[in-house]
Amino acid sequence: MADDNKEEATEGGQAAPGTPGFRRGLTNYGDAGFSLFLRKAFIKGAGFTDHALDRPVIGIANTGSSYNPCHGNMPQLIEAVRRGVMLAGGLPMEFPTISIGESFAQPTSMYLRNLMSMDTEEMIRAQPMDAVVLIGGCDKTVPAQLMGAASAKLPSIQLITGAMLAGSHRGEVVGACTDCRRYWGRYRAEEIDAAEIGAVNNRLVPSVGSCSVMGTASTMACLAEALGMTVPGGASPPAVTSDRMRVAEETGAQAVRMARERLTIDRILTADAFHNAMTVLLAIGGSTNGIVHLTAIAGRVGIKIDLEELDRMGRETPVLLDLKPSGQHYMEHFHAAGGMATLLRELKPLLRLDALTVTGRTLGEEIDAAGPAFVQDVVRPMSDPIYPEGGIAFLRGNLAPGGAIIKQSAASPALMEHEGRAVVFENLEDLARRIDDPDLDVAADDVLVLKNIGPVGGPGMPEAGYIPIPKRLALQGVKDIVRISDGRMSGTAFGTIVLHVTPESALGGPLACVRDGDRIRLSVAKREISLLVGDDEMARRLAACAVPRPQGRRGYQRLFLKSVTQADEGVDFDFLQGQPPEAC
Repeated sequence: MADDNKEEATEGGQAAPGTPGFRRGLTNYGDAGFSLFLRKAFIKGAGFTDHALDRPVIGIANTGSSYNPCHGNMPQLIEAVRRGVMLAGGLPMEFPTISIGESFAQPTSMYLRNLMSMDTEEMIRAQPMDAVVLIGGCDKTVPAQLMGAASAKLPSIQLITGAMLAGSHRGEVVGACTDCRRYWGRYRAEEIDAAEIGAVNNRLVPSVGSCSVMGTASTMACLAEALGMTVPGGASPPAVTSDRMRVAEETGAQAVRMARERLTIDRILTADAFHNAMTVLLAIGGSTNGIVHLTAIAGRVGIKIDLEELDRMGRETPVLLDLKPSGQHYMEHFHAAGGMATLLRELKPLLRLDALTVTGRTLGEEIDAAGPAFVQDVVRPMSDPIYPEGGIAFLRGNLAPGGAIIKQSAASPALMEHEGRAVVFENLEDLARRIDDPDLDVAADDVLVLKNIGPVGGPGMPEAGYIPIPKRLALQGVKDIVRISDGRMSGTAFGTIVLHVTPESALGGPLACVRDGDRIRLSVAKREISLLVGDDEMARRLAACAVPRPQGRRGYQRLFLKSVTQADEGVDFDFLQGQPPEAC
């Protein structure tokens, strides 16, 4: 028995790399044998036997929270994962991390994504586990977990919480949150009254789970499967279905196999995997947030996402998925149509099929194993797309020398080639104060510009890029107008909206120099977003707009403002990019 408490190999009193189970990462008291003895004594206080402690240890990241209804099925998912782990011969060990609920976190959930990624990484490192199951669903939780796991470099597998069911309002299928925005727009335009908007509010979210349209949560679910980080079919089952529970059980079992085979995350998150994820992002009409998150995840393993290459890929990758906001269906319909297997089968000529997945098989092998296609109307063939190019286009110009993006598949065709007069809002407070002013000088062919909502200016790059239609225009029936900001918008939103303008205005970028009445040109065909002033005038304005980087008062805010990168680098912390474990 005494021999069981001795380390087979030690380095500085710690378990050697690769040491399994509860011998991994011992607390350093200067005596590794005592460290293991003490650890086993305490865990036995919870009723564990030596036989249990000899199994592969599978950590289960619990992100359940009363503030996060997207994760409302967390108890059932954890139970199913535990079952899968034990059936496969492993020992499940649940542990908590912070959770981010999209509509509950201020100033914005994006502000907390990096904090959650650090929490996830450090808990994976600090606690003994041979593999980890990451359970997330709401927008920023999945990228945060993948970022943290990528830095920790342990065998890791993602389990998506799943989308909510679609609702119904007076015979119309509705769901969060594209229909939230559509109905609220109608309410602002006084097309419906307070009684109806109240009734709609009760119908938009009929169950727990993430948004039922192709918002950021559904986008990240699809991208996680495209990256090879979920079991096959892991993206689409709704949260409250038995299919989701079976995926959870299989995820637990697969985690044990990954632990035994030492299938670490860096073998999966390769350049080929990110190519596949970008292809899927374009083909699903995915959230613009997906670009920021993919860039951040890739940065953790030392891979740079080339936005120019993404744009080139978009020229030959049409939108095939008929889901709101680019199409008409909801996630449960995508699942019934075969989910990601149906989409990947159609995209096969554009994918890098040798990319490894968490199953130990390649993406191409998983597509072949999914079986033949069947008749459905949610995933279109390449010959009959929803939109002829990828959902997202990358823009450049003197207004965005570092780039900007537009979700062209959700924009108004008539506004994609447009020149108009700038109507400028300096920040969110200015926007809130004036947007409904009946005396606001604004016309339908103007361009709304919102400053200071970038990574630093927000802080955290809030989803305020979906600037409301000014009330005086909404009352006239205007449904869309060109809008530009250095912030983000929800993947559930729609409209002709230029986002992620880089560098941001809070750092003295060109957006800070825009004045009321300036002329702005948008040309999606030419991939251009330009302020129509001369070079000398632009140089004078930039010199006048130069400002020092804000420092923040204390704590996390101070760390965030000091270290956060721009949108083209994933809005991650500069000190976390491409850092190997031994350097941390």
